[in-house]
Amino acid sequence: MAVQAAENDGIVLKNVEDDHLNDSLRNPGLISPDKEEISRLLTVPFSGRIRGGMRPGKKIIVMGIVELEPESFHVSLTCGRDSEKDGTLHDVALKLTARFNDRQFMRSARIAGKWTVEEASTDYFPFIPDQPFRIEIHCEHQRFRIFVDGHQLFDFYHKVKSFTSIDTVQIHGDLQITKLG
Repeated sequence: MAVQAAENDGIVLKNVEDDHLNDSLRNPGLISPDKEEISRLLTVPFSGRIRGGMRPGKKIIVMGIVELEPESFHVSLTCGRDSEKDGTLHDVALKLTARFNDRQFMRSARIAGKWTVEEASTDYFPFIPDQPFRIEIHCEHQRFRIFVDGHQLFDFYHKVKSFTSIDTVQIHGDLQITKLG
């Protein structure tokens, strides 16, 4: 299997099944990989490193297209990128779950191996099968502020206090990723 990686606005793109990053694509002289390489790198399930971790003022952008007949998808900001390799569960600072059967956009966290109660979404469900979307996760001092397609949907107050430990974005489920930033 060819191992590939690319950097995109501070997120190191990496296929989940790959074990090592290819240094040739991290060459500072490389402007951008071609579209075919990026599409392979944005395969779901996806895991990518957040360079330097999160901090107030930083935002994560996920752009994608919902599958034609979706059940759900998840976008998570996690801690301790390598901790699951040794069998320990990592903390999840924020898990966003879009559930299509009941049209809910939920959020939760996992601290010390225990999930918090899922917080219910607003009445507005922004995702439509076979349509594009843009999720923005803004990190502020007290909370994450979540926007979809430019509309602020909700806040999620920090459960993980060490922002720099939030070092990975993971994406799973019934969607195609078109861009990360």
